[in-house]
Amino acid sequence: MITLYTKDYCPYCHEAKNLLDSLQLEYKEIEISDKPEVFAEIKEKSGMNTVPQIFFNDRCLGGFSELDTLNKQGLLLDALK
Repeated sequence: MITLYTKDYCPYCHEAKNLLDSLQLEYKEIEISDKPEVFAEIKEKSGMNTVPQIFFNDRCLGGFSELDTLNKQGLLLDALK
């Protein structure tokens, strides 16, 4: 399962959702604009201070730039296995 942690005002979050939608990949979006405790939790798991944060199962794939790079290199679907 892909989990996407987002904030409503974040343009990169919208880009990540658009990319996943264009690939017809299902994901669960967790909006954390008003949930600092959730953001603190995922920052600890990922080591990242930015959003979106994209996880596959319990593994952090990174943010939008990492997702986009994996897609452009043709490696995204392999990363989701």
